[in-house]
Amino acid sequence: MMNTLNTENPIEKPFRKTGDPVDLTSESPLHPRRKSRRIMVGPVPVGGGAPISVQSMTNTLTADVPATLQQIAELTAAGCDIVRVAVPSQDDADALPEICRKSPIPVIADIHFQSKYVFQAIDAGCAAVRVNPGNIRKFDEVGPDICKAATDAGISLRIGVNAGSLDKDLYAKYGGPTPEALVASALKEAHMFEDVGFHDFKISVKHHDVITMVETYRLLASKGDWPLHLGVTEAGPAWQGTIKSCLAFGALLAEGIGDTIRVSLSAPPVEEVKVGCKLLEYMGLRPRKFDIISCPSCGRAQVDVIQLASAVTEGLKDVTAPIRVAVMGCIVNGPGEAREADLGVASGNGKGQIFIKGKVIKTVPEDQIVDTLLTIANDIAAQMEADGQVPVNSTGPVVVPIQHPGH
Repeated sequence: MMNTLNTENPIEKPFRKTGDPVDLTSESPLHPRRKSRRIMVGPVPVGGGAPISVQSMTNTLTADVPATLQQIAELTAAGCDIVRVAVPSQDDADALPEICRKSPIPVIADIHFQSKYVFQAIDAGCAAVRVNPGNIRKFDEVGPDICKAATDAGISLRIGVNAGSLDKDLYAKYGGPTPEALVASALKEAHMFEDVGFHDFKISVKHHDVITMVETYRLLASKGDWPLHLGVTEAGPAWQGTIKSCLAFGALLAEGIGDTIRVSLSAPPVEEVKVGCKLLEYMGLRPRKFDIISCPSCGRAQVDVIQLASAVTEGLKDVTAPIRVAVMGCIVNGPGEAREADLGVASGNGKGQIFIKGKVIKTVPEDQIVDTLLTIANDIAAQMEADGQVPVNSTGPVVVPIQHPGH
């Protein structure tokens, strides 16, 4: 069920600044995290060993405050930590104070071209501002003032380079948006800030190509200790963009590189958040939440595994308790996988064995498998919620295919 927006409890101010102590850390089981300095995006720490945060961006007209706040509520319910809103017009800038006051998560203003909106966003109470020095008019003149305003307000900034907006001189020098060109542009922007004593910023160097993106972030990570915002820009439709993002983020996170992520999909923003949260879970960078293990369809299956898994997933879409449900379709791996899950079924010969915590509790006819699993799963989830075992911002199920030998 969708969470409703709580307008009575806006984010507390003032926000903590870079270097303020927090107890949370998030270490990868695959590789030590790259050492980066810490900035704050509102109450959310980014870098310095802090848990990797998930971001998204609203696709509403920011000036439509009710619609924007509703979408922020939906993103929050899906597990989003930080939200970005576009500010291309004066009407959008005027909407920021109310959005910042009522948003349950920190708001970043996304600003291009017009520096006046940067100052308005800071005054409005935004937790951070995304600025692109490459397209802000007369940035050499206004940059120091932006840094001073951000410092006075205690907020951070994000600077970044996209392959599609690379400086023309660097494009010509390096022959295109190569990793070297993107990093050179990012370093130029970083030095603009650091030369006036401003250090509360993170950097992104996005590219649509997975290999180029990974090489670029690796190179940038070797040049300094800035916190890094990972992203594959223009990643594409949901299935394609998910694959690209998982490949790129997985490679970098496995090397300890990355402090906050945004999965960019041509899909509803909530889908970006779901992919980002699950990616971190499966990388061991967030506590495991609810997922469904299901085997692929094959000639050994004695039930319609695709239909069975889909029915169970749909029936449990609102469950957020951290349980693992196994939906298995044959006797090769089915019993073993079902025993390893919190709740599982091993199907075959027109019936299904139902397992709880490794023990068979009953055998039911095939046409009763789905209803039985749904009833038991909801009972387990309700008990875990009653016992306080459901994490904050838990997300719904994702189907995890299990590959049988020979596939």
